[in-house]
Amino acid sequence: MTVDITVFWRPALKRCPSKHDHPAANRALPAVIVWISGEVGEVNGQRMALPRVFERVHSTDTSENNLWQRVRTNVQQGLQEDEMVVVDAGVTISALHEAGIERSLIRLATTFTARRNVLPDHHRGRKAKDGRLVRPLARQYQGRTLAATPPDEPYTWEEDGRQLRAEIWRNLVLNEVTPDPQHRVFDVYAISDPAFKQPWLLATPVKLKPERVRAMDTDRWPVAHIPVRATQMVGAHRQCVHNPERVQRLPALALLAGSMLSFLAATFPAPPTGFWDRKPKRTPGRFRRLLIGQPFPKDVKLPGHLREKKSVTGHVPKGNLARWLKTANMAAT
Repeated sequence: MTVDITVFWRPALKRCPSKHDHPAANRALPAVIVWISGEVGEVNGQRMALPRVFERVHSTDTSENNLWQRVRTNVQQGLQEDEMVVVDAGVTISALHEAGIERSLIRLATTFTARRNVLPDHHRGRKAKDGRLVRPLARQYQGRTLAATPPDEPYTWEEDGRQLRAEIWRNLVLNEVTPDPQHRVFDVYAISDPAFKQPWLLATPVKLKPERVRAMDTDRWPVAHIPVRATQMVGAHRQCVHNPERVQRLPALALLAGSMLSFLAATFPAPPTGFWDRKPKRTPGRFRRLLIGQPFPKDVKLPGHLREKKSVTGHVPKGNLARWLKTANMAAT
């Protein structure tokens, strides 16, 4: 079960209910924040995420931290006995512990450090209060190299003709936790793949083989496909609504439409683009082009507010493009 966050940017929207840090702008910009939790499975050989919950910012409480608290509570309550939560580096291990989630897999930062859950041997001087520091990956700090801690277990295996290596550190706790046998411990895996420059640093409290850990983290990506298909395929990135309720409702509906588009594309026969397309694949883009070529449905009687638009407006700029052109023309005159 994967949990991920997606953002619909609305930089020109006045009184936007929430903001989110934009990496390119290096500051928080107005945006609609939606958390997605879904189950990952397979449909006709394609890995897909079946969304369970779209959690949005509350109209009276726009805090992103409070939104995450509601998300993790819902995830913990809906987690089945044979399921495991897989999250990205935006979530911390302490947050998962506070939510009571016992089975999880989390992506860690390359500078992550932890401590042993046992006190080091005392020979002389003051007794240590914390366990020994564990640094899975070496890094540079103020011009000097901080060496990595030797692993407890090395492990190697082959996959797709490549040799992968995993270094494992067992029974660790967070830095601010004092060693105690009653504490919840976790294992850290540093998986090196020749196809990637940086190793994957993962943590889980469940005892698993490195192959399973890597496969589960790879299965987190299907949930990130839903926002891409909702914005690029459905066109939700050109949203123009301004009503406070519709500002929150449109991203959720777009995510639902993107998920349905992915499922229909995986179940319908793959339409070829032309005679040259000998081996078409079941992709949402192909299925979207197939739907565009179909006439407006006439078999089912639709409600009065759903009707085919008769006016031709394909040549008229829409959304932000229309506003930018209007502003440019006013400045020129």
